[in-house]
Amino acid sequence: MRYNRRQFIADTMQGLPGIALAAMFAKDALAESPDINPEKPYAPRRPHFAPKAKRVVEIFCSGALSHVDTFDHKPDLIRYHGKPLPGNERLVSFQGPNGNLTQPLWKFRARGQCGKMVSDLVPHIGSMVDEICFLHSLTNKSNTHGPAENVLNTGFAFDGFPSMGAWINYALGSENQNLPAFVAIEDPRGMPQSGPNNWANGFLPAAFQGTPFSSKKPIRFLQRPKTISAEKDSAARKALRALEEENQTSFPGDPDLAARIASYELAGHMQMTVPDAANLKAEPPHIRKLYGADSSNKDKIAFAENCILARRLIERGVRFVQLFNGAYASGGRINWDGHFNLKEQYDVHGEILDQPVAGLLKDLKQRGLLDDTLVVFATEFGRMPMFQVGTYGRDHNPHGFTTWLAGAGVKGGTSYGATDEFGFKARENILTPHDFHATILHLLGLDHEKLTYYHNGIRRRLTDVHGHVVKGILA
Repeated sequence: MRYNRRQFIADTMQGLPGIALAAMFAKDALAESPDINPEKPYAPRRPHFAPKAKRVVEIFCSGALSHVDTFDHKPDLIRYHGKPLPGNERLVSFQGPNGNLTQPLWKFRARGQCGKMVSDLVPHIGSMVDEICFLHSLTNKSNTHGPAENVLNTGFAFDGFPSMGAWINYALGSENQNLPAFVAIEDPRGMPQSGPNNWANGFLPAAFQGTPFSSKKPIRFLQRPKTISAEKDSAARKALRALEEENQTSFPGDPDLAARIASYELAGHMQMTVPDAANLKAEPPHIRKLYGADSSNKDKIAFAENCILARRLIERGVRFVQLFNGAYASGGRINWDGHFNLKEQYDVHGEILDQPVAGLLKDLKQRGLLDDTLVVFATEFGRMPMFQVGTYGRDHNPHGFTTWLAGAGVKGGTSYGATDEFGFKARENILTPHDFHATILHLLGLDHEKLTYYHNGIRRRLTDVHGHVVKGILA
């Protein structure tokens, strides 16, 4: 069929309304982005709808915590101990060949009123199961620590994308203008695998990145250096104020300048407020005991104090606190990467993790903060239901693993999704990290499809073009 000029014009005219409609939709999408004043980027902003949660504490176990040794009870894994995984007798995973099925290295027991089976590795967390909703069917697209951490915390395997905390900071701002909206508390033993990428702003404005804290050195350079006198300090501040006034006159309305000034102002406010927020000596002995900060284990004390610091920060209006348990590149010595001697390594790590996390949940509950605080427990992937050939450890398993949520808006004492009878692959209500993120945003009153940022010609989202809210876990 020949395509004449008249047909071409007619078809073109029919296409123009579609182009116009697409442009209108793009404009509408643009309107979904938060309305942010560059001079006050941390001002509180309204969510899309009424939230269940006002704030989030994320506990991230770096190194990939084994689900089959903690929260995912598999009687068949005990029953078939020492036998090949049916249909996968020669399974090769991240580090090479796997051996026969290996039962959990700790006994599972029924906990709480709901009777949830949790291992003896984490008995304190087990005592709080009636507050927890376990997600047993999470998956990850990567089986490598760094990219997998990125996926769980940014939605993407590559570096350069905003973290979940940055998106929430961008969407909602802060409830306290004297403290950051988003704080990242590193493990006292070191950074996680992906380092600052876990709390980075990516392509979002720099104002929305996480601020690194710790219980030992909450913020560096809070005090005037001893080498600088009070007179010199005062003169420098006076000069800076004069420069600020000149810049405001010369560059009125410049958003980058406004953001830079806002960040400096926040730093000034933090100098006055952080010392009080980080004053753990103000905590009574019974609270320190609740978290396990009275232990003889220095690593446990350090992590417990980080957990106490997290509670003190959200009490003061910090929107998102990210708590890391486990550090990078240690062969499992100071993280959950249990390739070679999982029993020996996890006995150490479980002692550090268990009581402080349970103490945080108990403390939030008794203060009434758990009613509007969402506690998120995550790790980058799980581990295999068998030992690696020639070792006493489990290899990486992104095919199905456990995370959990507690607090505002979720059904406590419940489990959602399931792996197969051996804990190898997610089989029931399979979830992606995008679903995980969509649900967390929903609990904060945010529609994950509407929370966008225009970058390089694309309306970017934390959930990319995927994700659904897991309504089955909502209270």
